[in-house]
Amino acid sequence: MFESPKRRRPEVTSGSRGHEEVKFRDVTLYLVERRMGKSRRTFLSNLARSKGFCVDDSLSGGVTHVVSEGNAAQDLWMWLEDHGLSEAHDTHVLTISWFTESMSAGRPLPVEMRHHIQNPAVEQRSSSSPAPKPVSTVSPFACQRRTTLDNHNKNFTDLLEVLAENMELSGNQGPCLAFRRAASVLKSLNTALRHPEEMKHLPCLGEHSKAIIEVEYLSLSLSLYLSSALRTSENWFSRGLRTLEQILSDPTIRLNRMQTAGFLFYDDISRPVSRAEAEAMKVLVEDAVKRVNPSARVCITGGFRRGKDFGHDVDFIIRTPEPGQEDGLLPALIDWFRRQNVLLYADLQESTFDLGKLPSRRFESMDHFHKCFLIVKLKRDDVCEERERDEDGRRDWRAIRVDLVAPPIERYAYALLGWTGSTLFDRDLRRFARLERGKLLDNHALYDKATKAKENSSM
Repeated sequence: MFESPKRRRPEVTSGSRGHEEVKFRDVTLYLVERRMGKSRRTFLSNLARSKGFCVDDSLSGGVTHVVSEGNAAQDLWMWLEDHGLSEAHDTHVLTISWFTESMSAGRPLPVEMRHHIQNPAVEQRSSSSPAPKPVSTVSPFACQRRTTLDNHNKNFTDLLEVLAENMELSGNQGPCLAFRRAASVLKSLNTALRHPEEMKHLPCLGEHSKAIIEVEYLSLSLSLYLSSALRTSENWFSRGLRTLEQILSDPTIRLNRMQTAGFLFYDDISRPVSRAEAEAMKVLVEDAVKRVNPSARVCITGGFRRGKDFGHDVDFIIRTPEPGQEDGLLPALIDWFRRQNVLLYADLQESTFDLGKLPSRRFESMDHFHKCFLIVKLKRDDVCEERERDEDGRRDWRAIRVDLVAPPIERYAYALLGWTGSTLFDRDLRRFARLERGKLLDNHALYDKATKAKENSSM
């Protein structure tokens, strides 16, 4: 008996999808395949049709809503104009956010300003005043941007940096770098963002970063992001959870140790740490180190070493005078903090330093030393500044996030350089060493690019 061979199901176009009921005849969608990809476009088109939307696979005159994902506004409009669509057409050109929100609602939602992708050329011609300087002159390279300590977009950058740190701890280096780049760009602006539309001209702001900033404009509770990674917070948000109380009272949610600590001490760790508090924490850490290894020394790093007056945590590098003394140092410090009844949370990460794998071009391999992430009680009486007590007047301490790093003595100079930061400055410094000086630089040493031989250094 002859059996016909199995064939792949042919792609379905708008003309061949007549069996689905069209509920919204005044809306015709066109999804731009550029950047979105063919398979994703097909999936989203079928999803829209299944919900009663009319989807056209060609950019015809009947299209009312053009949906784009991942395209820069200028590139997108050049492409649309090449395909016959101009600003004069009565057609909405929208971000993917409008599409996903409409799919979630099961109907076409009203188009808001935040959904539109404006034509930069038309907008520039119609504007009576020049575009703000930071929007039009921002370089995509951190080493070419002048960034002062005056951060005019702190509410956004704090959020992006917390997400970046969560991604880094989860091993998601790609999203971590994307969030850090977005935060760095916002820090370099000499004015505050007044509207999400201003983001479209800025480099290094991907769809996730833009969505997070838009959500902040809509006053979404910051706590959803501070205690977990983005995927978890989006899941909670989609379930209708908006406050800490709702999350904690939901019996289906199981928090891990880090999330639990984030919720318990959210009010403390979400507030900036002052320089006076950082100095008081240094005294506490130095006392602990002295008890464990009297010959070791403590150096504050991070933003406070760069001159900042406030930070989200306090970073310290511990220098031991003899090779091998760093082994076992951090567990002993954690035990000392615990015995002093000031330790609230601890996450110890043992060294993964492997001399045989050096030098490495991988950015994330720059931090292979012993390190731990702590939440520590800081007595308010130990801080040399006037600060208000808690409203209940009973707590005499504040929870502070502390990072401790213990590199081998022969790697201390490079570890100190790397942990002083900022992260993007370090990245551009390594790129400069590689491209301009023929060297390979990481947190372990400086190498000759051609011979792979380690350069001599001292500190």
